[in-house]
Amino acid sequence: MAHIVVMGAGVGGMPTAYELKDKVGNKHQVTVVNSVDYFQFVPSNPWLAVGWRKRDKITFPIRPYLEKKGINFIAQAVTKIDAENSSLQLADGQHLAYDYLVIATGPKLSFEEVPGSGPNGGFTHSICSVDHAEKTWDAYQEFIKDPGPVIIGAMPGASCFGPAYEFTFIMNTDLRKKKIRNKVPITYITSEPYIGHLGLGGVGDSKGMLESEYRNNDVKWITNAKVTKVEEGKMFVAEHDMSGNVIKEHELPFKFSMMLPAFRGVDPVAAVEGLCNPRGFVFIDEHQRSKKYKNIFSAGVCVAIPPVEATPVPTGAPKTGYMIESMVTALVHNIVADLNGQQADAKGTWNAICLADMGDVGAAFVALPQIPPRNANWIRKGKWVHWAKIAFEKYFIYKMKKGSTEPIYEKYVLKAMGIEKLD
Repeated sequence: MAHIVVMGAGVGGMPTAYELKDKVGNKHQVTVVNSVDYFQFVPSNPWLAVGWRKRDKITFPIRPYLEKKGINFIAQAVTKIDAENSSLQLADGQHLAYDYLVIATGPKLSFEEVPGSGPNGGFTHSICSVDHAEKTWDAYQEFIKDPGPVIIGAMPGASCFGPAYEFTFIMNTDLRKKKIRNKVPITYITSEPYIGHLGLGGVGDSKGMLESEYRNNDVKWITNAKVTKVEEGKMFVAEHDMSGNVIKEHELPFKFSMMLPAFRGVDPVAAVEGLCNPRGFVFIDEHQRSKKYKNIFSAGVCVAIPPVEATPVPTGAPKTGYMIESMVTALVHNIVADLNGQQADAKGTWNAICLADMGDVGAAFVALPQIPPRNANWIRKGKWVHWAKIAFEKYFIYKMKKGSTEPIYEKYVLKAMGIEKLD
């Protein structure tokens, strides 16, 4: 009997565990190791941060749902991976041996790269975890009592820009509902070379559409922006031209700021020799397998994907939901093939598909494949996207509680977009 260990229980780790157990049944053991004992649906954090969601609606305890499916669960952080001997060391001191390891940890939030940033000892807020989003909500409640300038955006090296755009529009909508939007100048600060770049080199006319939406909603912006430090109530930003030269230094006042950080690989993963790139993301082959350790697989934000293009201020490439779903399906197929003495042949997709909420409407992005030139490259805006994202949230959480292995993007999201098949 083989022991398959999944590190991480997020939007990549939980589906991996369910799909693995569905395929191997009782012939092999599946164990999930996660640093906390609850699942959090991270895409809903922008709503939580303005009070449109409560924590208990987007989190739930992991153990009962995994154990109901015959999956073991350990609520401990991994402190060390001994890849040569196929063993994990956990925070409580125990060692966990594995035959196969799936790394689906998500990222480390690298606030320390910009002095004064982040919710823990810094002056900016975050929506990257449910704990951070709750702190942002607490700060937002105080802010609306005495509103003023707001800065939202992404730090140099960031790769996940969608939530920053979402939070801008969601906060804008909430302030209008509260009838205090006129008291709140909003500035979007981003390492992207232009509005709508998204770490993807743009998607369709994302530049034109998002610039227009920002103008229509009185949102100012600075692109090619490198935040150098943050002090209480003040952000220091170096604006660059397309050649990478600094053209202007800004000192921007704010009363409230939410800035997405750059990502790195989590420490125990990044520390394994030969496993990762310099930022700690896992090197994988086309079958989701480590290039050095043949019994280690990886999926999700923690895998190494090169930027779509070089930008004056560093940006990374996002790993969207559909991409993660396809990575999970591929690695499960390949682990099962390996168990059966067969050759791994399944591949994850490089297609980027995203539903982004904009407060009361939404935008759907499709980039097939993620790296240009593309077979499909468009953005659509409409009320249907707003409702589709709400439906997606509710169905994904339902799926994680039920232990379903049904592919959400392939079966529902693509059809909602009018895409019947991806080649």
